[in-house]
Amino acid sequence: MTHHDKVVIQGIKEDGSKLRPSDWIERISSTLASFGHDQRLQYSTSVKPCMIEGQKCLVVARCLEETHPDVYQFVMAFATSNNLKIQADRRQGERALPCPVPTTEG
Repeated sequence: MTHHDKVVIQGIKEDGSKLRPSDWIERISSTLASFGHDQRLQYSTSVKPCMIEGQKCLVVARCLEETHPDVYQFVMAFATSNNLKIQADRRQGERALPCPVPTTEG
């Protein structure tokens, strides 16, 4: 998977203003999160909050469109309707958000 397989949605609108409420990224991220054995919240491998260059962002793996199409459409419609800045995730290596490889049983 390449870094173009993920998008970054910034908490900044196209006009430069911040989206309110300021915790919208955590709210969206938590919809696909679950609690682990240690009773701590674990974010999905497809949608995560992230700080990039000091800016709070939501990183979305494009594979979410296949694994959870309704969630992907909701997130992208939310970002578009709120005029949020959306760009390709250019981070690489360990900093990049992985997308789980689908397994086939046979």
